[in-house]
Amino acid sequence: MLPHTQPHPTNTAPCLKTLLTCGGLCLLLWVLPTRGASDSLEETLVTATLRPDHADQRSITVFNKAVIDARSAQHLEDLLSAAPNVNTASGASRGRFVQIRGIGERSQFVEPVNASVALILDGIDLTGLGGASTTWDIEQVEILRGPQGTLLGANALAGLINLSSTPSDSEGMLFRGGIENNGGYRLGFAGGARLGDELSGRIAAEQYSTNGGINNAWLDRDDTNNRDEFTFRAGLAWQAGDHRLDINWHHFDIDNGYDAFSLDNTRITLSDQPGTDILETNAARLRWQWSGNVNLMGQVSAAQTDTDYGYDEDWAYVGIEPALEYSSYDRYLRDRDMTSLELRADAEQGSWRWVTGIYLRREEESLRRQYTYLEADFKSLIDIDTAAAFGQVDLSVTDTVTAFLGGRWENREIDYRDSAQVATVEDDALWSGRVGVRWSPTTANQLYLSVSRGVRAGGPNSNLLATLPSLPEEISNGLSEFGIFGEESLVNTELGWRWENADRTATSALTLFWMARRDQQVKQSLTRTRPDGSTLFVDYTDNAASGDNRGLEWQGSWQASSSVRVTATFGYLRARFDDYVTAAGQDLSNQQQPQAPEWMGSLGALWQPTADWRLGLEWTAMDDYLFSDRHQTRSPSRQLLNGHVAWRWRNVQVSLWGRNILDEDYYVRGFGSFGNDPRKGYVTEPYFQYGEPRTYGLTLEYRH
Repeated sequence: MLPHTQPHPTNTAPCLKTLLTCGGLCLLLWVLPTRGASDSLEETLVTATLRPDHADQRSITVFNKAVIDARSAQHLEDLLSAAPNVNTASGASRGRFVQIRGIGERSQFVEPVNASVALILDGIDLTGLGGASTTWDIEQVEILRGPQGTLLGANALAGLINLSSTPSDSEGMLFRGGIENNGGYRLGFAGGARLGDELSGRIAAEQYSTNGGINNAWLDRDDTNNRDEFTFRAGLAWQAGDHRLDINWHHFDIDNGYDAFSLDNTRITLSDQPGTDILETNAARLRWQWSGNVNLMGQVSAAQTDTDYGYDEDWAYVGIEPALEYSSYDRYLRDRDMTSLELRADAEQGSWRWVTGIYLRREEESLRRQYTYLEADFKSLIDIDTAAAFGQVDLSVTDTVTAFLGGRWENREIDYRDSAQVATVEDDALWSGRVGVRWSPTTANQLYLSVSRGVRAGGPNSNLLATLPSLPEEISNGLSEFGIFGEESLVNTELGWRWENADRTATSALTLFWMARRDQQVKQSLTRTRPDGSTLFVDYTDNAASGDNRGLEWQGSWQASSSVRVTATFGYLRARFDDYVTAAGQDLSNQQQPQAPEWMGSLGALWQPTADWRLGLEWTAMDDYLFSDRHQTRSPSRQLLNGHVAWRWRNVQVSLWGRNILDEDYYVRGFGSFGNDPRKGYVTEPYFQYGEPRTYGLTLEYRH
């Protein structure tokens, strides 16, 4: 038996770390030479909105290629800590569950998920497939906070994340190779060229691998939590006069391990059946655009995904405590097929600008669950058909004032059935919308006020319903009332102020928001003791009476000189249940909602003394927060330091980079309502999944 050890201490002397980090950044700026601030900041075009100018009506964070490269980001999770009021939950090989302003899923097991945060790649809806968010050859990542129902309906209650790959008509070649600690390496290629007078093409591929920073002491392996990720993209662009045609194909082959939880709360695990987190996705889109008095767009997209997610439920080996132990493995095999069609038209007619369209989507998802305690595999199938109409009208009331009104109506049909003889058909009519005004009193200032409504569909708690027939009466009593959960709605009020100076060397964006949630959907889990002494976990979704999420987001940048740029962000969030009593009778009224840190922020400095050298430092911080509604286990506050140094000579660049340079211990998933260690008699205690340790590497690239 291996000795029990205590968790590594976290956040040692946090105030000292904050002072040292901030002081170092300020000292860096003070000693740097300051020349005339003649270089303006780069303009950013947001593509996720119905029209480019609609970005000025929202709270948005944009990560361009320079930010992605500076962090050496392999996946979306490597970027999100610099976006205010955005958090992630793991419980897998990647932090693939995103929360915006405290709203979003934290896991998925048996239940089909009605997502709160939409994920879009080149117009293809990949919502719920966060593992596919690799960043190789991604040109821009856009995070839209607040309900985006007019854009995407019921899947965007909290917000939307949009990934745009490098356009197919971008010319040039890039070769990149790199090594990093924990046995990591990456090798990638991307290139585009003209194939004719009107036709261009591009392909990109990357292989990434790392051991993952976990050691399995029982199996004597360091790769049970590894990452093995392959990304391939291909595209064609045809431009002839007013017509443009884009064809894109994305392939992801993610073959990751999942062995993250330790009975001793360390990075040393004891499992004898390490888990897997496998995803294979093929996604494609065909987009046609025509520019004229009325601009037209039509897109057909499709995505096919197979996932294999499983884990060692006991986190231990057979023989760790023979008198008390249990051994079980839980595995979820999912196949998902999605097709969609969108048609859109927009035009400007005097002081009026309008856009309207229709959207059709069909999704089919099948599940096979293989679980030690099931006599036979559990199978389910869900079909979702969505038809929607949407639009927005903008009216220039004066030279400085624009009013806008948008909305979306959608009909959502759900047909669910499973091997436990649960069958249900739902037909919901859902609506969302937004109204507001934008005011530009001067060229330097712009303000907007908007009120928007978002919605998330209800549905069956299939796992709970399927489990009830197999439970003894004394366990199942009172559970049937939680078999169905209802629709959630949200009204979001925002006041935004954007400012930039005359020569665009300094910008600021401030947003105040208040989100009133009604019939709030919350993830719950009941635990019951089986006759053999093991613990049964039943996850389900419940509706809280109401919730209140309010706060602010600020983002600023300053081109201090031709060689120095400073960026900063800050988010404040007060997310509380107004009135909520759980199935276990616990009163959570006025309690903080899970995955909702009260504050978070970042501060970065980039110094480029010559055209060939670049040095960047970035500090990010986050307050502590609850992991779940049903226990008080918290993720401690954290402060992470990232940095990079790059040198370029002609077409060659060498970069030395690091994330979490100070090797801060922090957590990305936590449990606190059960015990899983037979050596302690299964006493209830917290368990944590560690975030990324100190990660550093060397990257070599060649551009032509």
